[in-house]
Amino acid sequence: MQELKSVYSKEELLNNAVDLLKKLIEIPSFSKDEYNTSLEIENFFKKHQIPTKRFKNNIWAVNKNFDVFKPSILLNTHHDTVKPNKAYTLDPFLPIEKDGKLFGLGSNDAGASLVSMAQVFLHFYDKEDLHYNLVIALTAEEEISGFEGIEALFPQLPNIELAIVGEPTQMNLAIAEKGLLVIDGEMKGTPSHAAHPNNDNSIVKCMEDLQQILSFKFPKVSDYLGEVKITLSGIHAGVQHNVVPESCTFTLDVRVTDEYSNQEAFEIIQSQMKSTLMARSFRLNSSKIEMEHPFVQAGLEIGRTTYGSPTSSDQAIIPCTSVKLGPGDSTRSHTADEYIYIDEIKEGIDIYIKILEKIL
Repeated sequence: MQELKSVYSKEELLNNAVDLLKKLIEIPSFSKDEYNTSLEIENFFKKHQIPTKRFKNNIWAVNKNFDVFKPSILLNTHHDTVKPNKAYTLDPFLPIEKDGKLFGLGSNDAGASLVSMAQVFLHFYDKEDLHYNLVIALTAEEEISGFEGIEALFPQLPNIELAIVGEPTQMNLAIAEKGLLVIDGEMKGTPSHAAHPNNDNSIVKCMEDLQQILSFKFPKVSDYLGEVKITLSGIHAGVQHNVVPESCTFTLDVRVTDEYSNQEAFEIIQSQMKSTLMARSFRLNSSKIEMEHPFVQAGLEIGRTTYGSPTSSDQAIIPCTSVKLGPGDSTRSHTADEYIYIDEIKEGIDIYIKILEKIL
Protein backbone atom coordinates (compact mmCIF):
# COMPACT_ATOMS: atom_id res chain seq x y z
CA MET A 1 0.00 0.00 0.00
CA GLN A 2 1.41 3.37 -0.97
CA GLU A 3 1.97 6.12 1.59
CA LEU A 4 -0.47 9.00 1.70
CA LYS A 5 1.02 12.03 -0.01
CA SER A 6 0.40 15.49 1.39
CA VAL A 7 0.75 17.20 -1.98
CA TYR A 8 -0.42 15.94 -5.37
CA SER A 9 0.42 17.68 -8.62
CA LYS A 10 -2.35 18.63 -11.01
CA GLU A 11 -1.09 15.96 -13.40
CA GLU A 12 -1.24 13.28 -10.71
CA LEU A 13 -4.76 14.26 -9.74
CA LEU A 14 -5.91 14.15 -13.37
CA ASN A 15 -4.26 10.78 -13.98
CA ASN A 16 -5.85 9.41 -10.81
CA ALA A 17 -9.24 10.66 -11.96
CA VAL A 18 -9.06 9.26 -15.48
CA ASP A 19 -7.80 5.89 -14.23
CA LEU A 20 -10.62 5.62 -11.71
CA LEU A 21 -13.25 6.66 -14.24
CA LYS A 22 -12.08 3.99 -16.68
CA LYS A 23 -12.41 1.35 -13.96
CA LEU A 24 -15.92 2.54 -13.05
CA ILE A 25 -17.07 2.53 -16.68
CA GLU A 26 -16.09 -1.14 -16.95
CA ILE A 27 -18.40 -2.09 -14.07
CA PRO A 28 -22.20 -2.12 -14.67
CA SER A 29 -23.79 -0.04 -11.92
CA PHE A 30 -27.48 0.29 -12.65
CA SER A 31 -29.57 1.75 -9.84
CA LYS A 32 -29.94 -0.74 -6.96
CA ASP A 33 -27.04 -2.78 -8.35
CA GLU A 34 -24.07 -0.58 -7.45
CA TYR A 35 -22.19 -2.90 -5.09
CA ASN A 36 -19.26 -3.56 -7.43
CA THR A 37 -18.65 0.12 -8.16
CA SER A 38 -18.85 0.82 -4.42
CA LEU A 39 -16.01 -1.70 -3.95
CA GLU A 40 -13.95 0.07 -6.61
CA ILE A 41 -14.49 3.40 -4.85
CA GLU A 42 -13.45 1.86 -1.53
CA ASN A 43 -10.32 0.48 -3.19
CA PHE A 44 -9.41 3.93 -4.51
CA PHE A 45 -9.50 5.49 -1.05
CA LYS A 46 -7.80 2.48 0.53
CA LYS A 47 -4.97 2.84 -1.97
CA HIS A 48 -4.48 6.39 -0.69
CA GLN A 49 -4.78 5.33 2.97
CA ILE A 50 -8.05 7.15 3.52
CA PRO A 51 -10.48 5.24 5.77
CA THR A 52 -14.04 5.05 4.49
CA LYS A 53 -17.42 4.11 5.89
CA ARG A 54 -20.15 2.17 4.13
CA PHE A 55 -23.93 2.25 4.37
CA LYS A 56 -25.46 -0.14 1.85
CA ASN A 57 -23.89 0.94 -1.49
CA ASN A 58 -22.98 4.41 -0.25
CA ILE A 59 -19.33 5.16 0.52
CA TRP A 60 -18.31 8.17 2.59
CA ALA A 61 -15.33 9.63 4.40
CA VAL A 62 -14.25 12.68 6.40
CA ASN A 63 -11.03 14.70 6.25
CA LYS A 64 -8.07 13.60 8.40
CA ASN A 65 -8.30 16.52 10.82
CA PHE A 66 -12.07 16.33 11.25
CA ASP A 67 -13.30 18.51 14.14
CA VAL A 68 -16.72 17.76 15.62
CA PHE A 69 -17.05 21.40 16.64
CA LYS A 70 -16.82 22.66 13.06
CA PRO A 71 -19.55 22.62 10.41
CA SER A 72 -18.97 20.50 7.33
CA ILE A 73 -19.10 20.90 3.56
CA LEU A 74 -20.28 17.82 1.68
CA LEU A 75 -19.04 16.65 -1.71
CA ASN A 76 -21.76 14.39 -3.06
CA THR A 77 -22.48 12.65 -6.32
CA HIS A 78 -23.71 9.25 -7.49
CA HIS A 79 -22.16 6.13 -9.00
CA ASP A 80 -25.30 4.51 -10.39
CA THR A 81 -26.21 4.87 -14.06
CA VAL A 82 -29.21 4.43 -16.30
CA LYS A 83 -29.24 1.45 -18.66
CA PRO A 84 -27.67 2.04 -22.07
CA ASN A 85 -30.17 2.80 -24.81
CA LYS A 86 -30.42 0.87 -28.06
CA ALA A 87 -28.77 3.63 -30.09
CA TYR A 88 -25.30 2.87 -28.70
CA THR A 89 -22.71 2.11 -31.39
CA LEU A 90 -19.91 1.55 -28.87
CA ASP A 91 -19.66 -0.92 -26.02
CA PRO A 92 -21.05 1.14 -23.10
CA PHE A 93 -18.77 -0.73 -20.65
CA LEU A 94 -15.56 -0.32 -22.64
CA PRO A 95 -13.72 2.93 -21.80
CA ILE A 96 -12.39 4.34 -25.05
CA GLU A 97 -10.12 7.38 -25.04
CA LYS A 98 -10.15 9.14 -28.41
CA ASP A 99 -9.77 12.72 -29.67
CA GLY A 100 -9.56 14.10 -26.16
CA LYS A 101 -12.74 12.29 -25.08
CA LEU A 102 -13.38 9.35 -22.78
CA PHE A 103 -16.38 7.32 -23.94
CA GLY A 104 -18.42 5.05 -21.70
CA LEU A 105 -21.71 4.73 -19.83
CA GLY A 106 -21.80 7.11 -16.89
CA SER A 107 -18.72 9.03 -18.01
CA ASN A 108 -20.62 12.32 -18.15
CA ASP A 109 -23.42 11.54 -15.69
CA ALA A 110 -21.95 11.55 -13.19
CA GLY A 111 -18.64 9.70 -13.35
CA ALA A 112 -16.65 12.83 -14.19
CA SER A 113 -18.05 14.60 -11.13
CA LEU A 114 -17.31 11.57 -8.94
CA VAL A 115 -13.68 11.16 -9.93
CA SER A 116 -13.08 14.94 -9.82
CA MET A 117 -14.56 15.16 -6.32
CA ALA A 118 -12.46 12.20 -5.21
CA GLN A 119 -9.30 14.06 -6.25
CA VAL A 120 -10.46 17.25 -4.55
CA PHE A 121 -11.03 15.31 -1.34
CA LEU A 122 -7.56 13.82 -1.71
CA HIS A 123 -6.12 17.33 -2.19
CA PHE A 124 -7.66 18.69 1.02
CA TYR A 125 -7.64 15.48 3.07
CA ASP A 126 -4.75 16.17 5.44
CA LYS A 127 -4.86 19.98 5.40
CA GLU A 128 -4.82 21.58 8.85
CA ASP A 129 -6.69 24.56 10.27
CA LEU A 130 -9.58 24.45 7.80
CA HIS A 131 -12.63 26.54 8.63
CA TYR A 132 -14.88 23.63 7.68
CA ASN A 133 -14.63 19.88 7.74
CA LEU A 134 -14.78 18.24 4.33
CA VAL A 135 -16.98 15.18 3.85
CA ILE A 136 -17.35 13.12 0.69
CA ALA A 137 -20.31 10.81 0.00
CA LEU A 138 -20.49 8.81 -3.22
CA THR A 139 -23.95 7.39 -3.25
CA ALA A 140 -26.45 5.09 -4.95
CA GLU A 141 -29.89 5.19 -6.57
CA GLU A 142 -29.82 8.79 -7.78
CA GLU A 143 -31.10 7.88 -11.24
CA ILE A 144 -34.32 6.46 -9.77
CA SER A 145 -34.64 8.93 -6.87
CA GLY A 146 -34.34 5.86 -4.66
CA PHE A 147 -34.71 5.66 -0.90
CA GLU A 148 -31.38 3.90 -0.22
CA GLY A 149 -29.01 6.59 -1.48
CA ILE A 150 -28.15 10.00 -0.04
CA GLU A 151 -31.56 10.30 1.63
CA ALA A 152 -30.89 7.22 3.77
CA LEU A 153 -27.25 8.11 4.37
CA PHE A 154 -27.69 11.77 5.28
CA PRO A 155 -28.78 11.25 8.93
CA GLN A 156 -25.50 9.38 9.54
CA LEU A 157 -23.34 12.24 8.28
CA PRO A 158 -21.93 14.97 10.55
CA ASN A 159 -23.42 18.46 10.66
CA ILE A 160 -23.55 19.49 6.99
CA GLU A 161 -23.86 23.21 6.33
CA LEU A 162 -23.48 23.08 2.54
CA ALA A 163 -23.73 20.25 0.00
CA ILE A 164 -22.01 20.47 -3.37
CA VAL A 165 -23.86 18.07 -5.67
CA GLY A 166 -21.81 16.81 -8.59
CA GLU A 167 -23.78 16.77 -11.83
CA PRO A 168 -22.77 17.93 -15.34
CA THR A 169 -23.12 21.74 -15.28
CA GLN A 170 -20.04 22.70 -17.34
CA MET A 171 -18.62 23.84 -13.99
CA ASN A 172 -21.09 26.69 -13.74
CA LEU A 173 -23.18 26.98 -10.59
CA ALA A 174 -26.76 25.73 -10.76
CA ILE A 175 -28.05 27.85 -7.89
CA ALA A 176 -31.61 26.59 -8.27
CA GLU A 177 -33.17 23.37 -9.46
CA LYS A 178 -36.72 22.52 -10.38
CA GLY A 179 -38.55 19.93 -8.34
CA LEU A 180 -40.30 16.95 -9.88
CA LEU A 181 -43.96 16.09 -9.31
CA VAL A 182 -45.45 13.15 -11.20
CA ILE A 183 -49.24 13.02 -11.21
CA ASP A 184 -51.45 10.17 -12.38
CA GLY A 185 -54.99 11.18 -13.32
CA GLU A 186 -58.24 9.56 -14.29
CA MET A 187 -61.37 10.93 -15.91
CA LYS A 188 -64.48 8.79 -15.52
CA GLY A 189 -67.30 8.61 -18.06
CA THR A 190 -70.15 6.37 -19.12
CA PRO A 191 -69.20 3.28 -21.15
CA SER A 192 -71.33 2.60 -24.20
CA HIS A 193 -71.52 1.22 -27.72
CA ALA A 194 -69.73 3.59 -30.10
CA ALA A 195 -72.71 3.57 -32.46
CA HIS A 196 -74.98 5.35 -29.98
CA PRO A 197 -74.90 8.95 -28.70
CA ASN A 198 -72.87 9.50 -25.54
CA ASN A 199 -72.49 12.92 -23.93
CA ASP A 200 -70.36 11.45 -21.13
CA ASN A 201 -67.39 10.17 -23.15
CA SER A 202 -64.42 9.82 -20.78
CA ILE A 203 -61.88 10.54 -23.54
CA VAL A 204 -63.58 13.74 -24.69
CA LYS A 205 -63.98 14.94 -21.11
CA CYS A 206 -60.35 14.09 -20.38
CA MET A 207 -59.14 16.02 -23.45
CA GLU A 208 -61.05 19.10 -22.30
CA ASP A 209 -59.60 18.76 -18.82
CA LEU A 210 -56.07 18.38 -20.13
CA GLN A 211 -56.40 21.35 -22.47
CA GLN A 212 -57.40 23.39 -19.45
CA ILE A 213 -54.36 22.47 -17.35
CA LEU A 214 -51.86 22.56 -20.19
CA SER A 215 -52.82 26.15 -20.96
CA PHE A 216 -52.87 27.13 -17.27
CA LYS A 217 -50.20 29.53 -16.00
CA PHE A 218 -49.11 29.47 -12.37
CA PRO A 219 -49.30 33.03 -11.03
CA LYS A 220 -45.82 33.15 -9.48
CA VAL A 221 -42.75 33.07 -11.74
CA SER A 222 -39.33 32.26 -10.28
CA ASP A 223 -36.44 34.65 -10.77
CA TYR A 224 -34.18 31.60 -10.99
CA LEU A 225 -36.29 29.00 -12.78
CA GLY A 226 -39.05 30.79 -14.66
CA GLU A 227 -42.48 29.15 -14.85
CA VAL A 228 -43.76 25.87 -13.49
CA LYS A 229 -43.80 23.47 -16.47
CA ILE A 230 -46.55 20.87 -16.96
CA THR A 231 -46.05 18.18 -19.58
CA LEU A 232 -48.53 15.49 -20.60
CA SER A 233 -46.28 12.42 -20.77
CA GLY A 234 -48.77 9.58 -21.08
CA ILE A 235 -52.42 8.85 -21.87
CA HIS A 236 -54.43 5.66 -22.22
CA ALA A 237 -58.06 4.77 -22.90
CA GLY A 238 -60.03 2.10 -24.69
CA VAL A 239 -59.34 -1.40 -25.96
CA GLN A 240 -61.91 -1.74 -28.77
CA HIS A 241 -62.89 0.61 -31.59
CA ASN A 242 -66.61 0.15 -30.96
CA VAL A 243 -66.64 0.65 -27.19
CA VAL A 244 -66.55 4.03 -25.45
CA PRO A 245 -64.37 3.35 -22.38
CA GLU A 246 -65.49 4.07 -18.85
CA SER A 247 -62.28 5.93 -18.03
CA CYS A 248 -59.31 7.71 -19.53
CA THR A 249 -56.03 7.76 -17.59
CA PHE A 250 -53.02 10.02 -18.03
CA THR A 251 -49.73 11.12 -16.49
CA LEU A 252 -48.46 14.65 -15.95
CA ASP A 253 -44.79 15.49 -15.47
CA VAL A 254 -44.63 18.73 -13.47
CA ARG A 255 -41.39 20.66 -12.98
CA VAL A 256 -41.98 22.85 -9.95
CA THR A 257 -40.03 26.03 -9.22
CA ASP A 258 -38.80 27.38 -5.91
CA GLU A 259 -41.96 29.53 -5.70
CA TYR A 260 -44.04 26.47 -4.75
CA SER A 261 -43.73 23.29 -2.76
CA ASN A 262 -44.83 20.14 -4.58
CA GLN A 263 -47.85 19.92 -2.29
CA GLU A 264 -48.88 23.48 -3.16
CA ALA A 265 -48.43 22.84 -6.87
CA PHE A 266 -50.53 19.68 -6.68
CA GLU A 267 -53.38 21.47 -4.90
CA ILE A 268 -53.39 24.25 -7.51
CA ILE A 269 -53.46 21.73 -10.37
CA GLN A 270 -56.29 19.79 -8.74
CA SER A 271 -58.29 23.01 -8.35
CA GLN A 272 -58.06 23.53 -12.12
CA MET A 273 -59.13 20.02 -13.13
CA LYS A 274 -62.18 17.77 -12.89
CA SER A 275 -60.19 14.54 -13.15
CA THR A 276 -59.23 12.56 -10.06
CA LEU A 277 -55.51 13.08 -9.43
CA MET A 278 -52.91 11.24 -7.38
CA ALA A 279 -49.30 12.32 -6.86
CA ARG A 280 -46.73 9.54 -6.90
CA SER A 281 -44.61 11.42 -4.38
CA PHE A 282 -44.07 14.87 -2.89
CA ARG A 283 -40.39 14.17 -2.04
CA LEU A 284 -38.59 15.85 -4.91
CA ASN A 285 -39.06 19.53 -4.19
CA SER A 286 -37.28 22.45 -5.80
CA SER A 287 -34.15 23.84 -4.15
CA LYS A 288 -32.05 26.99 -4.31
CA ILE A 289 -29.09 28.73 -2.78
CA GLU A 290 -28.97 32.49 -2.34
CA MET A 291 -26.74 34.55 -4.63
CA GLU A 292 -25.13 36.10 -1.55
CA HIS A 293 -23.91 32.74 -0.24
CA PRO A 294 -20.08 32.73 0.14
CA PHE A 295 -19.72 29.66 -2.09
CA VAL A 296 -21.67 31.31 -4.91
CA GLN A 297 -19.69 34.51 -4.52
CA ALA A 298 -16.44 32.53 -4.59
CA GLY A 299 -17.52 30.92 -7.84
CA LEU A 300 -18.39 34.26 -9.38
CA GLU A 301 -15.02 35.67 -8.32
CA ILE A 302 -13.18 33.10 -10.44
CA GLY A 303 -15.37 33.75 -13.48
CA ARG A 304 -18.07 31.09 -13.24
CA THR A 305 -21.70 31.88 -14.04
CA THR A 306 -24.96 30.94 -12.33
CA TYR A 307 -28.20 29.54 -13.72
CA GLY A 308 -31.38 27.68 -12.82
CA SER A 309 -31.44 23.99 -13.73
CA PRO A 310 -34.57 22.36 -15.24
CA THR A 311 -33.34 18.85 -14.41
CA SER A 312 -33.66 17.15 -11.03
CA SER A 313 -30.95 15.53 -8.93
CA ASP A 314 -30.30 14.38 -5.37
CA GLN A 315 -30.47 18.05 -4.36
CA ALA A 316 -34.21 17.49 -4.08
CA ILE A 317 -33.77 15.16 -1.10
CA ILE A 318 -30.77 16.78 0.60
CA PRO A 319 -32.13 18.64 3.65
CA CYS A 320 -29.62 21.49 3.73
CA THR A 321 -28.38 24.33 1.54
CA SER A 322 -26.96 22.91 -1.69
CA VAL A 323 -25.55 23.88 -5.06
CA LYS A 324 -25.15 21.76 -8.21
CA LEU A 325 -21.73 21.93 -9.84
CA GLY A 326 -19.75 19.49 -11.95
CA PRO A 327 -17.83 18.81 -15.17
CA GLY A 328 -19.64 17.73 -18.33
CA ASP A 329 -22.73 18.79 -20.23
CA SER A 330 -26.22 17.82 -19.11
CA THR A 331 -27.37 17.42 -22.72
CA ARG A 332 -25.03 14.40 -23.04
CA SER A 333 -26.61 12.59 -20.10
CA HIS A 334 -28.50 9.39 -20.94
CA THR A 335 -27.49 9.66 -24.62
CA ALA A 336 -25.93 6.99 -26.81
CA ASP A 337 -22.11 6.83 -26.84
CA GLU A 338 -21.89 9.04 -23.76
CA TYR A 339 -18.53 10.77 -23.26
CA ILE A 340 -16.62 13.32 -21.24
CA TYR A 341 -13.70 15.45 -22.40
CA ILE A 342 -10.50 14.76 -20.45
CA ASP A 343 -10.01 18.54 -20.27
CA GLU A 344 -13.41 18.83 -18.59
CA ILE A 345 -12.21 16.56 -15.79
CA LYS A 346 -9.03 18.61 -15.49
CA GLU A 347 -11.06 21.82 -15.34
CA GLY A 348 -13.47 20.27 -12.85
CA ILE A 349 -10.73 19.40 -10.38
CA ASP A 350 -9.14 22.83 -10.77
CA ILE A 351 -12.35 24.82 -10.29
CA TYR A 352 -13.58 22.76 -7.32
CA ILE A 353 -10.24 23.38 -5.61
CA LYS A 354 -10.15 27.10 -6.43
CA ILE A 355 -13.63 27.73 -5.06
CA LEU A 356 -13.13 25.61 -1.95
CA GLU A 357 -9.80 27.27 -1.18
CA LYS A 358 -11.69 30.54 -0.80
CA ILE A 359 -14.12 28.91 1.66
CA LEU A 360 -12.11 26.30 3.55
